[in-house]
Amino acid sequence: MKSPVHRCRDVEQSRGQAWARTTLFQTEHRIPISKDVITSSSASAMWFIKDACGIICAIITWLLVLYAEFVVLFVMLLPSKNLTYSIVNGSLFNALAFLALASHLRAMCTDPGAVPKGNATKEYIESLQLKPGQVVYKCPKCCSIKPDRAHHCSVCKRCIRKMDHHCPWVNNCVGENNQKYFVLFTMYIALVSLHALFMVVFHFLYCFEDDWTKCSSFSPPATVILLILLCFEGLLFLIFTSVMFGTQVHSICTDETGIERLKGETGKWEKAPCWEAMKMAFGGPFSLTWCSPFSGMSCKKSSTELDTLPHGDIIEEDVIEIPLN
Repeated sequence: MKSPVHRCRDVEQSRGQAWARTTLFQTEHRIPISKDVITSSSASAMWFIKDACGIICAIITWLLVLYAEFVVLFVMLLPSKNLTYSIVNGSLFNALAFLALASHLRAMCTDPGAVPKGNATKEYIESLQLKPGQVVYKCPKCCSIKPDRAHHCSVCKRCIRKMDHHCPWVNNCVGENNQKYFVLFTMYIALVSLHALFMVVFHFLYCFEDDWTKCSSFSPPATVILLILLCFEGLLFLIFTSVMFGTQVHSICTDETGIERLKGETGKWEKAPCWEAMKMAFGGPFSLTWCSPFSGMSCKKSSTELDTLPHGDIIEEDVIEIPLN
């Protein structure tokens, strides 16, 4: 028996024939199956995309945060004569940087809502116990049954539920399961950048009034260069992440993902109210856990994690209608 991967390749080679067969299933009533029918193959398992560009971007993100940490601590805070100023700002900056990196790690290593690959088999469709007249859509690229509002990602090579976009900076798709962590990542990076900019401006003013050789452990030219680079980095990332944060919050409140707006698919489903959509995205009623990248973490494996690859041959049709009995 061929594996699902090999069967998937065979189906992709005969997509022209498969498309012709879908005309046999054209009817007046087409009801896409709900996303709740098909679950993720690894809801709580470790997730990591092996994409060279994404890995490089993720490493650059961490290096930029570590550079800001270096300049803030060793150029501005430790040489400061005001101990209270150094402790307060050092604690605040490190707390925000830690939360930003933790959110980045969660966004990168959390399954965004991937649909099980290669499950487009007759046996699997029968196990769903769908109602007569419902229509099942198969992704011809990953041979998976597509739930409503799922889209295929060419980088992850999977169909992702409520996919907003693929972000190389977190080396992952932003989807149903990890959108909260991406929102927190953009928020904390914006706050870190804003705090760093305030400290850079204050340090420049302080050094102008005092002797430059006494306000830093480095030479005056090196201090100026390090501060200017940090100022440029903070301003750039403040603008970028603030825009991304606002865009993501708007997408959640309007219950429309970025790819759905791009493809003009809005209005094809019943939208949730803004506050209800926020509670669904952040995992419950409003509380401090909304701001925590550690909420929802569990070492307990879900039952879907232990599922094996579906048995049977991959269906050839891209649109399959459940017969009316």
